[in-house]
Amino acid sequence: MTVPTPSSAPVGLPVDAVIDRLGLGAFQWRLLAICGLTWAADAMEVLLMSFALPGVSAAFGLTPGSADTKLLLTATFAGMLVGAVVWGWLADRVGRRAVFLTTVTLGVLFGLLGAAAPTLGWLVAARFLTGLAIGGTLPVDYAMMAEFIPTAWRGRFLVYLESFWAVGTVLVAALAWWVSTAFAPELGWRYLLAFAALPGLIGLLARLGIPDSPRSLLARGDTSGARAALARVAQSNRVPLPAEPLAGPVTGPAVSAAALFRGVLGRRTAWLGVVWFTLSLGYYGIFTWLPSVLRAQGLDLGEVYRTTLLLALAQVPGYLLAAWLVERVGRRATLAGFLLVGAASAYLFLLAGTPGAVLGTSMLLSAALLGAWGALYAYTPELFPTAVRATGMGVMSSLARVASVVSPSVGALLVTGQLAVALTVFAACFAVGAAAAWAVGVETRGRQLPGDGPDARPEVNA
Repeated sequence: MTVPTPSSAPVGLPVDAVIDRLGLGAFQWRLLAICGLTWAADAMEVLLMSFALPGVSAAFGLTPGSADTKLLLTATFAGMLVGAVVWGWLADRVGRRAVFLTTVTLGVLFGLLGAAAPTLGWLVAARFLTGLAIGGTLPVDYAMMAEFIPTAWRGRFLVYLESFWAVGTVLVAALAWWVSTAFAPELGWRYLLAFAALPGLIGLLARLGIPDSPRSLLARGDTSGARAALARVAQSNRVPLPAEPLAGPVTGPAVSAAALFRGVLGRRTAWLGVVWFTLSLGYYGIFTWLPSVLRAQGLDLGEVYRTTLLLALAQVPGYLLAAWLVERVGRRATLAGFLLVGAASAYLFLLAGTPGAVLGTSMLLSAALLGAWGALYAYTPELFPTAVRATGMGVMSSLARVASVVSPSVGALLVTGQLAVALTVFAACFAVGAAAAWAVGVETRGRQLPGDGPDARPEVNA
């Protein structure tokens, strides 16, 4: 396969070489904590309506499986569908940091707006706008993290970031449990929405001290800005910044967003899109409706939230195992393996005949699916060049959001007496996702991130 010859070779150290020399230190751990806090806040917002639904239903007279209920559950995901593409595209053009700050600010404002909703229409609109905002934080956070972490640690750190989703799940379940005991259902959901917006505000304040990604700055021609960002990393890690000049981007044909849908990179995008779609459809289809399923089985709200809290805690070992496996057996095998375990767990859940078996199989399913999410979020940003990394993450996230919009309708089968049909659909999704993950055909473990210009082409990095 012919590789274009650059019109001028880079002089100096590549960004990845500098990041690797600066090593893992205080800067990366701080970045993980800051992005993780926002990630947990986003998890709370994404899962919020499944916990608030009983109270919202009592306040506005909704019935399970009704069109209004499905509209409310899909509103956040519909907003995220739009936000993922728009914000990811902007992050590749104006920089990671600007979007990094804007999306979190809007997420907090719209979250609080939903808590004050006087009508169902107002609430649906507020949830759409909240989704529009947080749809940008998901792809941009991962692009940012991937570009600041040394090669040897990148995979596990990206899984560590995804593990904050479990933190957010635990927090929203615990918060919902407390609200259900402290307030009447018709009022408690408002406090739930308001309190869930506060972690995002803390995350916003913490983000102000984070510089833009040096890779993104270089891709936009700002070599001095990139070196200044690396100097911040060196200062935080208490190591000297290499004296050699920083290599500028390789000149040659630019990599545009259209490249995501052409040639080798296009095929990679397509297979990844299948993984994102199927995993999202199955995960949200099951867990969006789970509190309502448990409620329909006769559990009171306190018992529902306690059970959901246990399922959230079950995600932690899934993440920890994924963080270990992505650096031992690779991203692709880890992702496909967890998806296959998820498919098997869905059927085991269907066959479970006792309360203990139901809890055990649902915990296994929770651990497997969140392990798959961790591996997928580690794998995806490593497959796209810097110039389109946030856009690529946004496209993948938008496909997940398409599935999320569809999933409440499929998941409604869980509460309308068609449990076997729903779980068969979800198990098939996970199996198809595992096959698609393997079909990507590229292992990124131990490799530096693809860059810009001709060296960014997938033929070179595959």
